[in-house]
Amino acid sequence: MSVRRAAVSIYGPSAIWGVGQGAIVPVVALSARELGASVGVAAFVVALSGLGALAGDLPAGALAHRVGERRAMLWSTGVAALALVGCVVAAGVVQLGLSVAALGAASAVWGLARQAYLAEVVPVGQRARALSTLGGTHRIGVFLGPFAGAWAIGRWGLDAAYGLHAVAAAMACVVLLAVREVPRPAVAEQPSASTWTVVRAHLPVLRTLGLGVVVLAAVRASRQVVLPLWAEHRGLDATATSLIFGASGAVDMLLFYPAGHVMDRLGRRWVAVPSTALLGLGHLVLPFTTGAGGILGVALLLGLANGAGSGIVMTLGADASPAVGRSQFLGAWRLCADAGNAGGPLVVSFATAVASLATGVWVMGLVGLLGAAAMHRWAGAVDPVRRARPAGRSG
Repeated sequence: MSVRRAAVSIYGPSAIWGVGQGAIVPVVALSARELGASVGVAAFVVALSGLGALAGDLPAGALAHRVGERRAMLWSTGVAALALVGCVVAAGVVQLGLSVAALGAASAVWGLARQAYLAEVVPVGQRARALSTLGGTHRIGVFLGPFAGAWAIGRWGLDAAYGLHAVAAAMACVVLLAVREVPRPAVAEQPSASTWTVVRAHLPVLRTLGLGVVVLAAVRASRQVVLPLWAEHRGLDATATSLIFGASGAVDMLLFYPAGHVMDRLGRRWVAVPSTALLGLGHLVLPFTTGAGGILGVALLLGLANGAGSGIVMTLGADASPAVGRSQFLGAWRLCADAGNAGGPLVVSFATAVASLATGVWVMGLVGLLGAAAMHRWAGAVDPVRRARPAGRSG
């Protein structure tokens, strides 16, 4: 069975899961506020989803290695279902926070399992397109989720968003079980390796290219914080800010397949470097904008930059992953990305507290340019497209 014929089983579950995730994104902070949390504590509860994913990355890799990707996804759905029930019945902020963190860990298992599976079954020449499409379909689901959640909340109340996530997770599992997947290529049986053995063996790539991934993820996460904050700083109302953010997200979603095509044809650096550099440039330009038009222009640039890099983190991870211990390595790889996701907004927060919001945005812009340099320096080392070129041709 070809990857194209099995597209429903490969991409369908991730897209459906993304709808559920997107449905609760705007709701968690509201639930925390209903339970008496301050604005700062509510923001921390939201951040616990990312911290849960961060804590779950290495165990997710070990679990997928031990029981297989499909079974790991099914088990994580059970954890997610219990966590969603916990969100609904939470009597206090602590219980809600623990449930949100568990949801983040379950999502880490889902993301890693799909990545590890595609890294193994997809031919190297189609890898970037397959993984960028995986990332793109998930983004589409997350984009649609808040609209579906708004409809459910309008009919049944705030807790309906959690119920929608549970229904989406169940539907994703049904698709996962109902449709045949692409058979794995026949390989000789390999000795097993522990997670720490795999991580130690691949520290050189994790502390070089992995550092570039940390930076890229940090700048990506930062844009979601600085855009609404700067819009508010310049006096835009919530409606205008939401429209600008939505336009940026729409541009972002359009580019996932072209990004994968460029990576497969020209090489990974042709996407990794421009994407990271443009994210940095967008941050550097944003503080010079004063009105809705300028902020919209920068938002579109940031959406273009992020969309142009669709799938780059997963593709580089698949390129660098070993045949023995692939899932464990990808757990460490996702740990790098999730560390950046958690760290980017923290850098903005710290720099803003010390100096100003503009300073915080500029700092992340410079970080983005350094990340582009890191990608240029190290991405080529794992790039199969670059290695396949005849001597004398570089890219």
